[in-house]
Amino acid sequence: MRPIIEFCTNNMHHGTNRVMEALESNPDYDVIEYGCLGNCGECFSNPYALVNGEIISAQTADELHNHIMAKIKEIEDLLKLFDD
Repeated sequence: MRPIIEFCTNNMHHGTNRVMEALESNPDYDVIEYGCLGNCGECFSNPYALVNGEIISAQTADELHNHIMAKIKEIEDLLKLFDD
């Protein structure tokens, strides 16, 4: 299952555009940008994205990228357990 990573256009002022562009370069991920994800409080205060519908946030865009990658690895590890 390919992870779906969703970004809010209104959150780009936190530098999430760089994170989104880096993830878009990986063909194994589905990266989608929306005008609004409906999480205005989170969007205003922190860089964030949704990974398979779960909010992932951080203090900086670089930390967000690391948290997203950790979440993707967690998902992949869980899927491996079910495949075995």
